[in-house]
Amino acid sequence: MKYTLRQLEVFLAVAHFDNITRAAESLSMSQSAASGALRDLEDQFDIRLFDRVGKRLKINELGRLLRPRAEALLERAQSLELEMAQHQAVGQLKIGATMTIGNYLAVGLIARYIDEQPKAKLDLKVANTSAIVAQVANFDLDIGLIEGEIQHPDLEVIPWRRDELMVFCAPDSPLARKNQLSDTDLQSARWILREQGSGTRQTFDWALHGLLPNLNVLLELEHSEAIKRAVAEGLGIGCLSRIALQESFDLETLVPLKVAGRDFSRQLYLVINRHKYRSAGIERWIELCHKV
Repeated sequence: MKYTLRQLEVFLAVAHFDNITRAAESLSMSQSAASGALRDLEDQFDIRLFDRVGKRLKINELGRLLRPRAEALLERAQSLELEMAQHQAVGQLKIGATMTIGNYLAVGLIARYIDEQPKAKLDLKVANTSAIVAQVANFDLDIGLIEGEIQHPDLEVIPWRRDELMVFCAPDSPLARKNQLSDTDLQSARWILREQGSGTRQTFDWALHGLLPNLNVLLELEHSEAIKRAVAEGLGIGCLSRIALQESFDLETLVPLKVAGRDFSRQLYLVINRHKYRSAGIERWIELCHKV
């Protein structure tokens, strides 16, 4: 065999960082050792995997073609190493979740997973849909749990569970006394919304198609709790997942509002890179998500 797993590790690290120094640091190698490993890999096959632009190395077309297969091969080798060392076959999982899922659903799933696999190590990254999708596509995360609909050639999108958004206000808002809100009410209100790029905002924009140019968006915030607090203080009305609002509705600190003729239902998804090796841990996580 003309290549080594270490050479593949260097190739993938450079592809990630676009820089040989940072790639070497991530692998606890010297810069010269990393440069030598990459040079040997290219010279053995008389190929070039990167375009050199000053001190930066930008992955070229051949490098992009080989990268997913190298990722999958390295994942399999690491999984085999874990099993041969008699460690838990599930190993480590890097999970990404969008804000609502990360704050209200993911922790319960992690607790169930660790209860079944007490030696497993899980890392949870919480961000908006676009950020999670980018990290799954770049192999920085093993699997993502997202709220928005996406299309990406390298990602498999797996339907997970249904959800719906709810429009809501403070209990003392005049809108709380209305049986349902008309389009005029929606355009007259001040809105406190999630930021662009979030799955919640995507669903909201779809539901209110035709009205968006006339909406008065006062604030765009990244966190559901901040939106709930702003609405409770009377700054405007909001729209979030029922999952994030149910406790506030039960305590009557916020009030749900009915909206005429608008569909706020949505699908939650699991996303995984099509080229990624599905370890025992990934398969078990997917199974647990569907089971719970």
